[in-house]
Amino acid sequence: MNKITVEEVNTVLLKCFDPEIPVNILDLGLIYEVQIKEKDVHIIMTLTARGCPMHNVIAEDIRQKVMSIEAVENVGVEVVWEPQWSPSMISPAGRKALGME
Repeated sequence: MNKITVEEVNTVLLKCFDPEIPVNILDLGLIYEVQIKEKDVHIIMTLTARGCPMHNVIAEDIRQKVMSIEAVENVGVEVVWEPQWSPSMISPAGRKALGME
């Protein structure tokens, strides 16, 4: 049985983007937690703004990309608002890509 790792999920999340921001959701600091239980992956995340109209698009993109991992059978995406996202959560790579250095 192939064991799913957080690193494997994070590699896939690097390919998921907020359509309005040219930085992946991991570097934006939108992913709070990746939980793995056997073949199920549960992702706890936030968005840059509470009223983000791209909520469903981003969540579905995450589901589809994580489902591409061979051992994954189910993916859940939970959007939370605490802690509230702030630009300080952007990684150094994300800051560089956004010209925030």
